[in-house]
Amino acid sequence: MNQKPKTKKPKKLSLRPQKLSQFLGQEKIKAKIKVFIQAAQKRQEALEHVLFYGPPGLGKTTLAHVISAEMGVSIHITSGPAIERSGDLASILTNLEQADILFIDEIHRLNKTVEETLYPALEDFALDLILGKGPSAKTMRLELAPFTVIGATTRIGLISSPMRDRFGAIHRLSLYSPKELESILARSAKVLNIPIDKKSIQILAKRSRGTPRIANRLLKRVRDYAQVHGQGKVTQTIIKKALDMLEVDKAGLDKTDRKLLTTIITNHRGGPVGITTLATSLNEDVGTLEDVIEPYLIQTGFLQHTSRGREVTRKAYKHLGKRLPSKQPTKQEKLL
Repeated sequence: MNQKPKTKKPKKLSLRPQKLSQFLGQEKIKAKIKVFIQAAQKRQEALEHVLFYGPPGLGKTTLAHVISAEMGVSIHITSGPAIERSGDLASILTNLEQADILFIDEIHRLNKTVEETLYPALEDFALDLILGKGPSAKTMRLELAPFTVIGATTRIGLISSPMRDRFGAIHRLSLYSPKELESILARSAKVLNIPIDKKSIQILAKRSRGTPRIANRLLKRVRDYAQVHGQGKVTQTIIKKALDMLEVDKAGLDKTDRKLLTTIITNHRGGPVGITTLATSLNEDVGTLEDVIEPYLIQTGFLQHTSRGREVTRKAYKHLGKRLPSKQPTKQEKLL
């Protein structure tokens, strides 16, 4: 009987840094975290609760893993929507050991009841539980081992003040510079064993929207293209062809970015236009526009916020090859 040849399991290659020294970029935040970690270790205490916020893909989850490794403790990962009831939170917290880290992604989406249950746990390392119902109900306080909560959010404005105030350290992660992304891409290429020259890395870095996650994703997709069309070697020509296929232009704008700018120019004469109207026109969620698409467009000067809404800049018109609108009001505007 013929047996099928055994296939080798692919090796798991992680691009996630394991130490603070391996985490590239966000230097000021790293310096602060290093001090907090060393101080906590000298006192032999759990680290203060930490809150990271900023656009997605900048390394909030990675920093939580790095802190766990530097502290030499276990990390338990969950998310705001996953903790539906206070009992779920109690189950997680009672399983934490001394100085363990609980990482809560999208912490702004915690249920209000769960959030209030978390308050005494954050401050006093205790859970206040209500046993029974009605007149016979009793309150019991359950002591917990000291632990650290690391929260991550893309929308810090949705976190209540009482919750924010319970974090000892709050850090905002900002977009990375092209030079920082070049270092990240060089490291990732080495880990993935991708042959790539410095000039090609520079091209990728400029088109990565200041975000390591996007940089690594583009690197992997370029590798795929090179393996099919370029004998596995990543060259400048291969990169340009691969990025054209992915519809990522020289400024790092993708199809969705260009659609947003074009919609404002075509349908609203360059703006201003309200975010709700814009979201409806693009068939996108308001949160997606505010948290994922707009930050890069605003920081790179393609889009600006005004008191009346979003407005496209001259730079966007030039980039898209569009003519600037006339200052004269339209017939419809004259009638209004």
